[in-house]
Amino acid sequence: MTKKFIEWSNQLSVGLEEIDEQHKMLAGMVNEMHEAIQEHHAAEVVRGILDRLASYTQTHFLVEESLMRILNYPRYEEHKKEHDALIFQVKELQQKLDDGKVSINFELMYFLKVWLTKHIMESDRAYSKHFLNAGASATLKKKSWVSKLWDTLNKDM
Repeated sequence: MTKKFIEWSNQLSVGLEEIDEQHKMLAGMVNEMHEAIQEHHAAEVVRGILDRLASYTQTHFLVEESLMRILNYPRYEEHKKEHDALIFQVKELQQKLDDGKVSINFELMYFLKVWLTKHIMESDRAYSKHFLNAGASATLKKKSWVSKLWDTLNKDM
């Protein structure tokens, strides 16, 4: 088994199981895209992974932002701006790909890795203490759809 582009570790955990499971899904998709590039898969395959990553990222951001509003997170607006900026960058990238102005390469992969790990370790960690202090549970009482999907995807690896 080769080393993953983004290795999940406790260092990336925000201490909230639901959010950690979603972050694992994001890291898994970045790893999948990296592997597809390394194996010289067709551009359409890599683009499909990017599209899934973009779609799942928007879903994940909606979950985080909903929790921030429900739990009165004081830095909600600032955090939402970070999310909006990434979504804009990804949509811009998708358009450039469609226009043939850029290709998916290791520079893009490095950007995704740095953005994801930095965002989790700084911005997302900042809200986790607030969430826990506001009564959020660190662990899931029931397996979420994200956890079930993660388990399914990783049982073959």
